[in-house]
Amino acid sequence: MAVKVIVSGGTGFVGEPLVRQLLRRGAEVDVLSRNPAKVRAGRGIPWSAVGEAATADVVINLAGENVGAGRWTEARKRSILESRIHATTTLVEAMRSTPSQSRTFISASAVGFYGVRGDEVLDETASSGTGFLAEVTRKWEEAARGSEGIARVVIFRFGVILARDGGALKKMLLPFWFGMGGPIGSGEQWISWVDRQDVLRAVEWAIDQPQVRGTFNMTAPEPMRNRDFSRALGRAVHRPSFMPAPAFALRLALGQMAEEILLGGQRVIPARATSEGFTFSYPALRASLAQT
Repeated sequence: MAVKVIVSGGTGFVGEPLVRQLLRRGAEVDVLSRNPAKVRAGRGIPWSAVGEAATADVVINLAGENVGAGRWTEARKRSILESRIHATTTLVEAMRSTPSQSRTFISASAVGFYGVRGDEVLDETASSGTGFLAEVTRKWEEAARGSEGIARVVIFRFGVILARDGGALKKMLLPFWFGMGGPIGSGEQWISWVDRQDVLRAVEWAIDQPQVRGTFNMTAPEPMRNRDFSRALGRAVHRPSFMPAPAFALRLALGQMAEEILLGGQRVIPARATSEGFTFSYPALRASLAQT
């Protein structure tokens, strides 16, 4: 019998490739969507049918408004938080209606959990930090842990997910194509990144390995300073990488979002994943950029 999987956020930059990969494995995949007719991979179902999660073998929660889509007004901050909490609690409540079902719940989080921490090396034992993203991810993870006791819970704290067809990398590449690429601000801040293929493989790993549970940093083993990341990106696309984006202009244009996402950063390592048997196909940035 095919494994039944429910995915929220299954039409996005990570979700749609993940659904396609699960379908290739022979899974039966339903994608929760506000507009099911636009679901291109898997069977689209409306959120009113979220009760389907009660009988699923695997529930994957990727839903949430894009944190990098623009300046964080108070309204956007509410939407970023509420979109994550609402989707997560709705899924947990649906699973709770059939508590005896054996299931795995895989829920997204982010390295923003740690706040802006300079050069401190952060594994999963590090405390949460301060700032808006730290607050959002703490509450997001708390909501996911509401399923403990009725599911095997796996929470992935994702770094910047890289693939050329979308996400952060597509935005990063734009100034390089015009010969205007370079570090952001001082370039000293750390970028904890991960190749999208490794994200998809990590989700499969969590599904297949029943001993995997709890919280995992899902970032490549080699985080990089922004200046080094920019140089590597310039080399990958054969463009110069010497023109910095001034910090003052970013602060002026984007406010707190610039401070936390662009000018701040975290030096995160995937200690638990590597110690528990997950191997990265793209542990180094050069190899990732060569194929993305």
